[in-house]
Amino acid sequence: MDNQINQNTVEKLGQKIRIERQKRKFSQEKLAEFADLNRNFIGMVERGETNITVKNLEAIANAFEINIQDLFNFVI
Repeated sequence: MDNQINQNTVEKLGQKIRIERQKRKFSQEKLAEFADLNRNFIGMVERGETNITVKNLEAIANAFEINIQDLFNFVI
């Protein structure tokens, strides 16, 4: 059960990142460039296929010019 809850959180975080990216009209490639990450990695994060590190999450938040905690404004 805990693993299911964790995966649900990873997926919701990915959805939040996708929403923030689309609000800014960034492609995955553009976000990857701004965050100095791989475009394929961005796609995996948005699909909830990988658990993101705090370091990479901070890089994405910085690319969006928001605080890292703003990425967690979703209902778990």
